Amino acid sequence: MADPTDADGPADDSDDAERPDDLDDLDIDEDPEIDPDPDADRHEYDTESEHAFPDARLNEVLERIASDEEITAYLKAQNVNPVDRKGYNDHGTKHVEIVRDRALRLYDLLKAGGVEFNGARQQGLDEADEPVIIALAATLHDIGHVVHRHDHPYYSIPLAADLLDDFLPSFYDVPDQVRVKAEVLHAILCHHTEEQPLTLEAGVVRIADGLDMERGRSRVPYEEGGRGINTVSSQSIERVSLRKGEGTPAQVVIRMNNAAGVYQVDSLLKAKIEGSLLEDQIRTIAINTRSNGDGTEPIVDRIEL
Repeated sequence: MADPTDADGPADDSDDAERPDDLDDLDIDEDPEIDPDPDADRHEYDTESEHAFPDARLNEVLERIASDEEITAYLKAQNVNPVDRKGYNDHGTKHVEIVRDRALRLYDLLKAGGVEFNGARQQGLDEADEPVIIALAATLHDIGHVVHRHDHPYYSIPLAADLLDDFLPSFYDVPDQVRVKAEVLHAILCHHTEEQPLTLEAGVVRIADGLDMERGRSRVPYEEGGRGINTVSSQSIERVSLRKGEGTPAQVVIRMNNAAGVYQVDSLLKAKIEGSLLEDQIRTIAINTRSNGDGTEPIVDRIEL
């Protein structure tokens, strides 16, 4: 699959159809197949919450990431090429925060559902290292943008390797530094749909990257000044929720205000899920919340991946 150019576009205000202002009041939230989990729309990783995995080591790593000057500088610098020079959408600090939080949220749901991860385990690392690998990969997956937007996953590898060489000694001895570094680099590379994840940790990062797709944060290009499918689709995703699934450990619920949002879901998220090793563990439901102005049923009411 070709790498999307990931541009972001202006809001499309041409929709005259009625749509409730508060999506939480919609009947879809009472769908028996969609768990009305009040925590489902929370994406921020909370160090104080109970988790389905040992989180002490992760919390220490996250604290260090937040105070690391070099990582902070990279997250700002990596936005210049895609945004200022290419006119694409955000790939900086905010994108990284969203991807990391949703990756950890997805990981937590999968662990609660009994999914056994293989990356850290096959390296002889601890279970506590699984979320560390995920968090570091999510944080560093896009730093290759400082070199160029195109082929950035491949530029991310040497840059992330240098950062990890400085970062990991505070937490690991030399053999474990090498093992954690290897798993982080693998996950970084495989967020790119051209590469095949070999670990579930990498699969989580790959999917989480695709979940940053709400209105104004499209990962699929728009047509500047136009009203084509890319433009409408990029503005159609109102909300992406992660929650406990029925029949699967995790469920992604996507609320769209236009049936064109299906293009966004199919062009990006489907490609991220395919080959992630987690296809059977995640159920994706996309719901069109827009009612037609003439009282007829919307073209697309609900689809599932």
